[in-house]
Amino acid sequence: MHITSFLIFTFPLATDVEQMSSSSPVLPMNSMGNERVDQRTCLICGDRATGLHYGIISCEGCKGFFKRSICNKRVYRCSRDKNCVMSRKQRNRCQYCRLLKCLQMGMNRKAIREDGMPGGRNKSIGPVQISEEEIERIMSGQEFEGEANMSWSNNGDSDHSSPGNGVSESNQPSPVSTPSSSRSVELNGFAALRDQYLGTPVSTHYQYLPHLFSYSAHSALMAPQPRSLDPQSLSLISQLVCAEDLEPLGTPMLIEDGYKVTQAELFALLCRLADELLFRQIAWIKKLPFFCELSIKDYTCLLSSTWQELILLSSLTVYSKQIFGDLADVTSKYSPSDDELHRFSEEGMEVMERLIYLFRKFNQLKVSNEEYACMKAINFLNQDIRGLTNASQLEQLNKRYWYVCQDFTEYKYPHQPNRFPDLMMCLPEIRYIAGKMVNVPLEQLPLLFKAVLHSCKTSVSKE
Repeated sequence: MHITSFLIFTFPLATDVEQMSSSSPVLPMNSMGNERVDQRTCLICGDRATGLHYGIISCEGCKGFFKRSICNKRVYRCSRDKNCVMSRKQRNRCQYCRLLKCLQMGMNRKAIREDGMPGGRNKSIGPVQISEEEIERIMSGQEFEGEANMSWSNNGDSDHSSPGNGVSESNQPSPVSTPSSSRSVELNGFAALRDQYLGTPVSTHYQYLPHLFSYSAHSALMAPQPRSLDPQSLSLISQLVCAEDLEPLGTPMLIEDGYKVTQAELFALLCRLADELLFRQIAWIKKLPFFCELSIKDYTCLLSSTWQELILLSSLTVYSKQIFGDLADVTSKYSPSDDELHRFSEEGMEVMERLIYLFRKFNQLKVSNEEYACMKAINFLNQDIRGLTNASQLEQLNKRYWYVCQDFTEYKYPHQPNRFPDLMMCLPEIRYIAGKMVNVPLEQLPLLFKAVLHSCKTSVSKE
């Protein structure tokens, strides 16, 4: 995504918009079912998701299938047209199309190899972007040629993977016992990793591997211990917060009572709001503590690929009171026509549901400014974006702020052992939604925002 895409977003297209070949009526804005919003589904097959696996939200079955396919370097064949339907009941019918969808959705095969390494899962927290050529090389087996053979414990075809490294494949810890020598080696490795990125020795309260789910599961077994925040973490967080513009948005979002807002007026307001939010992201980049460490080319590449995600994260956190307050009042005065309702697309429906889910998640977590600043930096420092000149440096910075965020949440919220993984799981969801919003027709954005803001404001008022 390049900055020119923002210009397309900002200015309306010609009035003659091509009619959709099929229509999907919008759900009532006050009847979003809690089950549909709260229960996450696997991005591969639609089954119940169990968490963040190899970069994306997926189920245990697809997680195990992807790991076996990559670890065993399997090459599948499709007997049809390489576009088989993926669902919970049909996912086992075509292994080729299942693996293809795993790759297309962004499952990170590097995360598999690092799965048993200290800090391995921290290396890639979100879906990766790989080219069609690379996907073809993986599917044909060419990518595996020349790679060193690796031994893996699970060679079966079952949808259930076996335990490894003291943590089961369902991300639940093995029964607690006296730490083994191998576990001690792993923990010492984590200590060395953290020393490298924070520059200070690891203290005794870092007892577990930084794997999202195994970490939280082990932490839940232990009573929180009084501790202090690492001075280096405090300094880095303070610098990030200082880079943020936390002043209220300047875009006027007040309207007279009784005034009926048109679709064009609401769209123009959304464009002005997006303009201001994008301008704030550009100003934020120039104030980052590591601004002088990266090249202008890399900054341009990062901004053009993540600006939508940054705006979305900002809107759901530090600017949420204005967005879901003042802007919601404006959208409530907009009444879509029957034609607009019937034209609302499937893409718009999916984005609407995921945005509502994410809003409720953030509202439940009550993300602090410090956590927001860390999440924003982690999301921005995405070393998997194509075209970067120094991806390894970005990786180092990404890890640094990952550990800083973890350090802060452990210190600030000792009684919430799942808080840090919950925060990190929101990032790939934001990335996914931002990618999906590109496919929503521009003329449907006013209705999309009306539906989302109405539902979110209603859910908050009921609490």
